[in-house]
Amino acid sequence: MVRRYAEIAQVGIREVVVFHSPAEELRHYVADFPFAVIADPTKRLYAEFGVESAPRALLSPRAWAPTARAVLRSAWRILRGQERPPARRQPGGRLGLPADFLIAPDGRILAATYGEHAYDQWSVDHLLELATRTPLPSGPRREGKS
Repeated sequence: MVRRYAEIAQVGIREVVVFHSPAEELRHYVADFPFAVIADPTKRLYAEFGVESAPRALLSPRAWAPTARAVLRSAWRILRGQERPPARRQPGGRLGLPADFLIAPDGRILAATYGEHAYDQWSVDHLLELATRTPLPSGPRREGKS
């Protein structure tokens, strides 16, 4: 999403990402993100949108390769002093499942997907397809992502 953000913005989508981490922890990881990031350590927004946590978030074989790549990439960056190690305790837990929502300017949810594992989320291509085929009311298109 970060690498292809220009394409997302070009079709009028405003991306918002919600993480179940405290703001002070997120600041170190999202400073260069081109979109809005909301810290939700109490998972209030997660609950409001029906987003769950479950062991299958990391236990699904479909999540293993992306998780291993992320761990290796982070370990290398931590060893080189380019990244901080993750907090020992995650207030919201580490088993959050992703969810994606395409939300109209008037607040209606036009499309939603609840992930089955940690890396089960919309691709940029899928998001762009949804945005171009979903009729939106007049005004800028906006996308909220949790």
